[in-house]
Amino acid sequence: MLARTIRHRTAAAAALIFLISAIIAAQEPPGRRPVRPTPRWPDGTVNFGAPLGDAGVWEGEEPLVTDPLNYETVLGRRPRTGRIHINDVPIQPWARALLALRNERFLADEPYTRCKPSPGARSFGTAYGVELLNLPGTNRVYVFVIGGSHSYREVFMDGRPHPSNVPSSYFGHSIGSWDGDALVIDTVGFNEQVWMERWGVPHTDRLHTIERISRPDFNTLNYDITIDDPGAYTAPWTSGYTKQWQAGTELFEYICQENNFGPQLMIGVDNGESRGALPFIP
Repeated sequence: MLARTIRHRTAAAAALIFLISAIIAAQEPPGRRPVRPTPRWPDGTVNFGAPLGDAGVWEGEEPLVTDPLNYETVLGRRPRTGRIHINDVPIQPWARALLALRNERFLADEPYTRCKPSPGARSFGTAYGVELLNLPGTNRVYVFVIGGSHSYREVFMDGRPHPSNVPSSYFGHSIGSWDGDALVIDTVGFNEQVWMERWGVPHTDRLHTIERISRPDFNTLNYDITIDDPGAYTAPWTSGYTKQWQAGTELFEYICQENNFGPQLMIGVDNGESRGALPFIP
């Protein structure tokens, strides 16, 4: 009888200790909680996609620049901020005026809404997320874009240089390399028919980008981009944003113009139209 009582009390004490530990763990700040480590391939390189048995995509973006004339500010929304203020960007006057015009028109001129492939930061910041695939031995990295044009970028990892005469295209010509655990993507050969960033930051066909992608833990993707475009800026500048892993999500069929919920993104806004009535902007 005494032994049974001791066993019951011991079990109850253990259960109480477990419960208290769980409560304390739940109350700890996020930075102190256990974080899943960065997944890696057997050769030790970072896996930017989903490990075997997992599924997920990368979602989230912020503007490259903080701009007081951002259309969200005009609409009375809480403006999203970038890592650099527009006043600190070495932007040429004509490009600054174009940026203001694009936001004044609520981004209605963006080719993305017309299903055109988007380069640079816009390709990583597309609606519904992106999936990265970097299989060892393939000498390629693929960036699969779910929203917008529902297309993909190809990054050559076999050590080749850019061609001497790169034909201009939406995505440009990308070559990649590793800098420790960071993937560095060097891209040239852009055309001017698309935007490199959702909030209207301009570029010309002289654009040269250096993107740096890292995965410090399982759920975090750091995206940095250096923009070197003497056609629109007087010096190179750098910005970026952070994306988060959305577990359980996969690529799905996306028909760009089917059931379009943002007509103002296509035709603009008349002066007499209520700006507050604008629908969701993807």
